Amino acid sequence: MTDLAATATSTSLFDPITMRSVTARNRIIVSPMCQYSSTDGMPTDWHLIHLGSRAVGGAGVVISEAAAVVAEGRISPYDLGIWSDAHIAPLARITQAIRDNGAVAGIQLAHAGRKASAARPWEGGRQLALDHGGWQTVAPSADPFHPSDRAPTALDARGIQQIVDDFAHATRRAVAAGFQLIELHAAHGYLLHEFLSPLSNHRTDDYGGRFENRTRFLREVTTAVRAAMPDELALWVRLSGTDWADGGWTADDTVALSRELATLGVDLIDCSSGGLTRAQQIALAPGYQVPFAARVRREAGIPSGAVGLITTAPQAQAIIANGEADVVLLARELLRDPYWPIHAAAALGAPSLFPPQYARAAL
Repeated sequence: MTDLAATATSTSLFDPITMRSVTARNRIIVSPMCQYSSTDGMPTDWHLIHLGSRAVGGAGVVISEAAAVVAEGRISPYDLGIWSDAHIAPLARITQAIRDNGAVAGIQLAHAGRKASAARPWEGGRQLALDHGGWQTVAPSADPFHPSDRAPTALDARGIQQIVDDFAHATRRAVAAGFQLIELHAAHGYLLHEFLSPLSNHRTDDYGGRFENRTRFLREVTTAVRAAMPDELALWVRLSGTDWADGGWTADDTVALSRELATLGVDLIDCSSGGLTRAQQIALAPGYQVPFAARVRREAGIPSGAVGLITTAPQAQAIIANGEADVVLLARELLRDPYWPIHAAAALGAPSLFPPQYARAAL
């Protein structure tokens, strides 16, 4: 874990941050963003260019999109995967490009649960029929995300253990591919989050009901993943700070779970929110999720990451300077501008991040 006392006096977005033996040159993180551009889970030149250009642009950490630990865990048939050893070599080409250009290479491991088997967003995003490329989904309980979706299959104990093992196998492949940081996706209504929330988990066994049981699956996955990766590499978990719905997962739950994850070897909590229920009511505003990161950092005693409508250099700088988070994760803003870190450094008077090949155009 990062020593919070050591980072508490940091005032710059461009201070390096070290977790275990992994050091990022600054606190700007490329948030995982699905590209829906894979075939059989394989990365393509699109991924190489997309992720490599964000490293060239000066980010401290570049995290690939969610990589499914099993084929059935993809959101869409075009998602990135890491369920086979065949994925290692093409992913290694990407991690090499990220690292060669000064950034830490990260990967998000995921299982989409009941939100799997969907069309790409630009193709409507609705669940695919079984005779049109879709597949049967799984979840903690047999409740679909959308009323028109097929009911997912409720996982039994054997199925739960198999997915724990799938995450561990995926971790070993990620390490073999050269990733230095692994993030577990336990947010946005995907499988790990589905177990956490009372709105989607109606089980009556050891994986349902009270908080300890609903968090058991994620704790087991976390333990298996930490054991499958070298001690010197960093482990993050993305949580939804709240479901934004009555009776759902809350910010208090997030703080309590974050404390437990810290004892299991997690180095940072990436604080997002929502995604579990269509009934969510989100009060969108610039930095609307930052309070979750601030609470986790302050009350759970573990480093946190802030994400969500962070768009300007002064805004990102203030989050770090005020001790609300240890890193900021940018998504859409880095789609709009791969060189946002370079421009932010110039705006804040930090040392230039221009690569020497671009020096003639330095700001």
